[in-house]
Amino acid sequence: MSFWSAVAIALAGTAAGMINTIVGSGTLITFPTLLFFGVNPLAANVSNTVGLVAGGASGAWGYRHELTGQAPTVRRLIPLSFIGSVIGAALLLILPPSAFNAIVPALIGIALVLVLVGPRIQAWASRDRHEQPAWHAPIMGVGVLVAGVYGGYFGAAQGVLLMGLFSALSSEPLQRLNGYKNVLALVVNLVAAVLFVVFAREHIDWLVVVLIAAGSALGGVLGARVGRRLPPNALRAVIVVIGIVAVVKLIWFP
Repeated sequence: MSFWSAVAIALAGTAAGMINTIVGSGTLITFPTLLFFGVNPLAANVSNTVGLVAGGASGAWGYRHELTGQAPTVRRLIPLSFIGSVIGAALLLILPPSAFNAIVPALIGIALVLVLVGPRIQAWASRDRHEQPAWHAPIMGVGVLVAGVYGGYFGAAQGVLLMGLFSALSSEPLQRLNGYKNVLALVVNLVAAVLFVVFAREHIDWLVVVLIAAGSALGGVLGARVGRRLPPNALRAVIVVIGIVAVVKLIWFP
C-alpha cells in the first residue's frame, strides 16, 4: 500500500467516524474506498468493522451528557443489540453476500419514513396519554434486535435504521436518541469485531484496521461536537439525506 493510499483510507475513516456519530452510514465511505484501493470485498468488510470500533467508542463518549440518567433504558437495549450482532456476524461468515441485498434498501427506506413522520406518530399514539403506549417497548426491542442483525452483517446505515425506530417509538429528545444509537451501534460493531478476530482472522488486513481506527477515533470526537449542536429538524434533515444516499448507493452502485 502506498503512502497516499494509506492517507486516503485514514481520511475516509475520519469522515466515517464523523458521519457514524451524527447519524450512521459511515461504512458507505470507508467500504468503497477500500474496494477502490484493491482490498478484497470480504476483507474490506471485516477490516472496516474492526477499525470503526474506535470511532464508535469516541462518538459514544462524546454523547455521554445526553445519556445522563438513562442507564436503565440503555441496559435494557444493549443485550438485544448484542444478540442481534452475534447473529448478523455469523450470517456474514455463512451466507453469500447477496443474501441481504434485496431487503437492505427497503429497510433503510422504511427508516427514513419513520424519521420524518416519527413526531406525528408520537403525537397520535400519545394523544390523551401521559405515558408511552405499552406496545412501544416490545416493538422497539424487536427493532433493536433486527438492527443488530443487520449491523453485525454489514453495518452501513445501521444508525439510520435505529434513528427511524427511535423517532417513531420514543418521545425522548432527538439528541438523546442519537446517544442511544451511538451506544448500541458501538455494541454491535464491537461484538462483530471480536467474532471476526476470533473466527475470521485470516480476512483481516491489520494495516487497514489501524488506519481506519486512527481516523475514525478522531472523526468520532469531531462528529460529537458537530452533532450535539444540530437542532432537531436539522438533524432529521441530515439523517434523511444520508439515508437517501445510502439507498442510491446500495441499489445503483452496489
